[in-house]
Amino acid sequence: MGSELTMIFDHENKILQVKIVYYGPGMAGKTTSVRYLFSCFDKEDSLKSIESTVGRTLFFDFGVLKFKGAIWDLKLLVYSATGQDFYAGTRPATLNGVSGIIFVADSQKKCLEHNIRSWNELNTLFEEEIYNIPIVISLNKYDIENSDKINENEFLNKINYNLYNNLDMNRTVAINGTGVLEAFNKLLRFIFPQINIQIAVIN
Repeated sequence: MGSELTMIFDHENKILQVKIVYYGPGMAGKTTSVRYLFSCFDKEDSLKSIESTVGRTLFFDFGVLKFKGAIWDLKLLVYSATGQDFYAGTRPATLNGVSGIIFVADSQKKCLEHNIRSWNELNTLFEEEIYNIPIVISLNKYDIENSDKINENEFLNKINYNLYNNLDMNRTVAINGTGVLEAFNKLLRFIFPQINIQIAVIN
């Protein structure tokens, strides 16, 4: 894809800016994950979405989270890429300049190949660069009963996880927020390995 990982340092205003993209197949729960994340900080109303008439993301969701630091402030640009194949051409633009990716996969076993196709597309867009990009895989929809779940080791083996330098996985239930903030924090630890950044929910 020819995109370089971007971390923007605004020295004048002491702001560190990074871009995080939620990526994955359609209907896996990307938008739901992002909305829950923003609701943790009472920022859900600031989230911008371009949706179809049936409530599915056409191009992307977008929002900004800002956190105060002792010296530098942190500005997170958060996007979710559309999973609809009809709008696949918009996904490279959404990923341009990305600092880290949360790959939202549907944990139902029947969706395994759908997840793998989306993962392979992501790899194709970045080529060799993908192995150095911080990525957290969220196996979503773990609350669905009477549904066979993807074997996590099988999934990791299928994507040759050992090739990736900054890769982790966790289970999420985006509809109630289970694991969503955990996945986000895992990604931040990959992006900022020298700094102990832990984002907590605002009470």
